[in-house]
Amino acid sequence: MTMFRLSIVTPEKVFFEADIRSLIVPGTEGYLGVLSNHAPLITALHPGKIEFRDIDDKPHFLAVTSGFLEVSGNVATLLADAVEETEEIDVQRAEAARDRAWQMLKAHAAGDHNIDVPRARAALERAQNRIRIHRQTH
Repeated sequence: MTMFRLSIVTPEKVFFEADIRSLIVPGTEGYLGVLSNHAPLITALHPGKIEFRDIDDKPHFLAVTSGFLEVSGNVATLLADAVEETEEIDVQRAEAARDRAWQMLKAHAAGDHNIDVPRARAALERAQNRIRIHRQTH
């Protein structure tokens, strides 16, 4: 199986850069698979699981919040707001964030209009994604 280059970049750093065999990302229309010689593509990413196989065919799993993927000329560049390896996910912290977001949404439903609902929903989605991916891969 031929390989292609994957670069995962966050605002803080280059998170990962190496040749890989395959890539699966959470695109806007569902999960999307990429192999070498893929047609050029640009797509937005939703919170979800990234899976890729390295040159030894070992699977790697990451949690991504959101971002964009560009594929061109056997190079896949993933620009993400945040990415973390599933082994690094702090489930207790994610559960606490999920609970805080739920409380904020409940307070808004009860009449507290000082709540930033889009922000609370985004926090809830990120926390649930981290918990779900950790459970799927452990």
